Amino acid sequence: MGTVGTLRSAGVRAGDEVVVPAFGNAELARAVAELGAIPVFAEVDAASYCLDPEAVAAVVTGRTAAVVAVHRFGRPADLVRLGEVALRYGLLVLAEDEPGARPEEAGERREHARYLDGRLSGVRTPEPAAGHRYERYVVRVPGNGRPDRDAFARALRGKGIGCAVPVRAPVYRMPGLRREVFLPETERAVDETLALPLEAGMTRREVQRMAGACNALGGLLQPAF
Repeated sequence: MGTVGTLRSAGVRAGDEVVVPAFGNAELARAVAELGAIPVFAEVDAASYCLDPEAVAAVVTGRTAAVVAVHRFGRPADLVRLGEVALRYGLLVLAEDEPGARPEEAGERREHARYLDGRLSGVRTPEPAAGHRYERYVVRVPGNGRPDRDAFARALRGKGIGCAVPVRAPVYRMPGLRREVFLPETERAVDETLALPLEAGMTRREVQRMAGACNALGGLLQPAF
């Protein structure tokens, strides 16, 4: 049925508010808007990049009907705490994976992720969590936000490492979805995150080469004063 179909069948109507993530998945917010409902953007948790349950509670109004969480980069959203918020306010909670998720490859990706967790220096590695499938291995590049992250990414690509910026802008800045909000943790995540390639078919030597290329760029990671 899909998320929008589920919202419609659950009685979400035009004018109702639906809380959605501000970090990634603009198509979800657009789908809510096409239903006639109003997407309301909530802050992300700094470790998981999924909806922060306390931030969700902070944006609930008398018009809020539902919350749609997204399991980000293969890490599960905190559905227990979101469920507590939903019970408190009488809301529907839905959760979905990001498009293109490949759960069947999780075991090998976890093995590569454990190696990178212990090997990488100079970047902030993902925080381990139960059920994390590492659909993407997303690090934080410290320093001065987007300029340093982008310089680091260019240098990695120059070494043949196909890294990617996972989210280019908060959803509330995108055409047709603009809102007068500012969510600092979302902004930091947009500016600092970088997805390193972590395919199930990668060899250990390829993973070692990637770690070595990242660690060799430590000089780029010094904050400017």
